[in-house]
Amino acid sequence: MKKLIPLAAATALLLTACGNGNYAATQIPPAPQAPASSAAPAAPVPCTAAEKAAELESYEPQGPLPAPMQMPAGSTMAQIQARGRLIAGVSADSLHLGSRNPLSGQIEGFDIDMINAVADAIFGKPAADQPHKVELRVISSPQRIPSLENKSVDIVARNMTINCERWKRIAFSAEYYRSGQKTLVQRDSKATKLADLSGQTICAPAGSTSLDNLKKANPKIKPVTADTDTGCLVLFQQGKADGISGDDTVLAGDAAQDPYAKVLTERISDEPYGLGINKDNVDFVRFVNGVLAQMKTPPAGGGVSPWMKSYNTWLGTDLGELKAPPTPAYGR
Repeated sequence: MKKLIPLAAATALLLTACGNGNYAATQIPPAPQAPASSAAPAAPVPCTAAEKAAELESYEPQGPLPAPMQMPAGSTMAQIQARGRLIAGVSADSLHLGSRNPLSGQIEGFDIDMINAVADAIFGKPAADQPHKVELRVISSPQRIPSLENKSVDIVARNMTINCERWKRIAFSAEYYRSGQKTLVQRDSKATKLADLSGQTICAPAGSTSLDNLKKANPKIKPVTADTDTGCLVLFQQGKADGISGDDTVLAGDAAQDPYAKVLTERISDEPYGLGINKDNVDFVRFVNGVLAQMKTPPAGGGVSPWMKSYNTWLGTDLGELKAPPTPAYGR
């Protein structure tokens, strides 16, 4: 019989433990349901071939970054500076990307390093014993875009894939990581690819490209959803899902938490990650792209870049060596 890891209790702690710095990590509640209506919802506007081809293009940085605490007057960065903290939407249950350290109570990971770098560019790098000026707000996958549209957060770092459909609602930074979708199954499963799982129940986070890709890759799969990555892992551990389909970064963390799971080597998609920003804040997108460019640049005296150091710390052991970070594409 499969041993269950008590993740449900750990999930409950996400709502109460402290977040980065002096700001408590908060949980954004689900959006209220709209009243029933007989009118059909508006169909999404499809992407043109040109939009699809340019979906990885972001806004190019304009000159060098301003000095910390000297943000241009009237800019989005100046508003964040005046508030005294950057507000970021993140995950707290994606091991190695954004998850709560059970000892320190802090949310940490590769995505969190990206957010801290943006905050440090605005406020300056804190002393070793001081926190970054960041408020981390824990959001689910379906809340990523709405939280940017309603401006409850300044930025989202939650393993979000860049695509042209999402560009119609929000803006993205340049690509900061290239993931790929794989499938996690029980360790004793004979499956080697998604086609072997026809008729079985596979979980993917609601509102994710993983769910769309799963349905396209094998229409004979029985999809089930959860709001969070941990939700899918709990369903898997309870025997309510035969597997999980998602980004390799997330599945590597899931497998690290469950000795009865394994990740299939088959990769069914490429998932270029971008930091999400409100589409009206183009100046902030350019600023963030400047921060990412700095992170990807090795120091003048030699050594690894801050980006590569973060990758090696959080993802390198599970996902292997990388020679270089993704090259940014600009053109908007």
